[in-house]
Amino acid sequence: MNKKKNGKKVKYIFVTGGVLSSLGKGIAASSIGSLLECSGLKITILKLDPYINVDPGTMNPFQHGEVYVTDDGAETDLDLGHYERFTHAKMRRANNITAGKIYHNVIQKERKGDYLGATVQVIPHITDEIKKHIQNVREGVDVVICEIGGTVGDIESLPFLEAIRQFRFEVKPKDILYVHLTLVPYIKTSDELKTKPTQHSVQKLREIGIQPDVLLCRTEKQLSKSLKDKIALFCNVDRRSVITAMDVSSIYEVPLSLEKEGLREIILEKLGMKVEQPDLERWENINKILKKPTGKVKIGIVGKYVDLKESYKSLTEALIHGGIGNNVEVNFNWVDAEELENENGLKQLAESDGVLVPGGFGDRGIEGKINAVRFARENKVPYFGICLGMHCATIEFARHVAKLKNANSSEFSTTSPYLVIDLLPDQNAEGDMGGTMRLGEYPCQLRKKSNAYKAYGKREIEERHRHRYEFNNMYRIQMEEAGLKFSGLSPNGNLVEIIELEDHPWFLAGQFHPEFKSSPMNPHPLFRDFISSALKYHKKNNKN
Repeated sequence: MNKKKNGKKVKYIFVTGGVLSSLGKGIAASSIGSLLECSGLKITILKLDPYINVDPGTMNPFQHGEVYVTDDGAETDLDLGHYERFTHAKMRRANNITAGKIYHNVIQKERKGDYLGATVQVIPHITDEIKKHIQNVREGVDVVICEIGGTVGDIESLPFLEAIRQFRFEVKPKDILYVHLTLVPYIKTSDELKTKPTQHSVQKLREIGIQPDVLLCRTEKQLSKSLKDKIALFCNVDRRSVITAMDVSSIYEVPLSLEKEGLREIILEKLGMKVEQPDLERWENINKILKKPTGKVKIGIVGKYVDLKESYKSLTEALIHGGIGNNVEVNFNWVDAEELENENGLKQLAESDGVLVPGGFGDRGIEGKINAVRFARENKVPYFGICLGMHCATIEFARHVAKLKNANSSEFSTTSPYLVIDLLPDQNAEGDMGGTMRLGEYPCQLRKKSNAYKAYGKREIEERHRHRYEFNNMYRIQMEEAGLKFSGLSPNGNLVEIIELEDHPWFLAGQFHPEFKSSPMNPHPLFRDFISSALKYHKKNNKN
């Protein structure tokens, strides 16, 4: 069961977490994947989420954070974004499995009679389905890294933990490794690091039947030899395998930090793998830029989830990548769109070197976003609109330049005389939420002599989408005559993908989500050029 088509054995690394959520299992799994890639291995990463939702597509961003979109149109957990940013692995629908999806599959099989009338139970039917999905992603790789969502001890995680416990008996001992991420808190009043949470976390894991091979101890301070000895003794692991996972200023420091602790070497040793020395030069260069940038810019992000930064995770990371591409530090000016619905609120944008309106759904704060577009257009501030940010740019231009009074989108208005953004005739709003969406990767052809073409350096591109509404072609001629430039279209010319303004230093809005294709090693061309334009604006206005 653990062999690739070429007959080589596949290794499995399972990453679990204890004590509390948001410790950084996704970053840990991504960093392990990156270190193994740097050693010449091919990896993939799988996220097993315990919630009953089939996917996060209809979940509230306040609860779940960003919905990440893959090339094949899957709506997935935000950790898959980290996997793609840290590694060369391409995430697909199969790389994010929820409890809801597992139970749905099992119930469908039961209804079809696949279980021959047997009583369907968590063990073996649910656990077998989980193991099947783990095996499904192993083709063509050397190592499968599997992150288990939730926290050890949570009732909803138990079927997944039981499945990976069983996994040990279905592969050879050298082909499987359990990595447990835990917390060693620092108590400031007593100036002590406390190991008890880690002990209890591992105890809970061992009660389930899983003995961790490696402990990643998230902590503010370096673990001493005596503390590592203590953790090793009480948690039944060798001292070398107790790894200090120090807090760092940037997530992109984590691979180098873990390499310094010897994690890669320990993993390879325990898995019985001999590979080449890692090439970490690109990670080193990235961190040099992050620590000693040659300049800085401030980007105003106008949204409605600004109090929950995880809602815009890929976006903020892509902006940081754009900074890396220009050797500058990128700071964020988070602006609540609702506060821009009056003119005084627009003062919040005055300190920004660039304005970005991200994607989203719903009408809350929409007039504030449109006001932000107008501010950027009239004051020649670099503007980048993404998905809904393109819709807002279109509406603003229609109202104030093309003289289409009260222009709007059919998502927000049923009475507007000029619905410049609308559902296309072949779209049907009935059925499941998401059923009418354009999801996943689509091609786009760029117009030469445009900022888009200058950024990409080629005529045809492919980007990921997540939206229902499109530019209404009924207004294309009128808007173009007023000065709107359609610099990106679908290959058949029916869909407007990118708009620009000629008489502006850098004003670009796209229907797609370019943030999903950016990484620190390969900053997305549009984010790179947006930050470049913001830097020029910063220098021109003699900002400190």
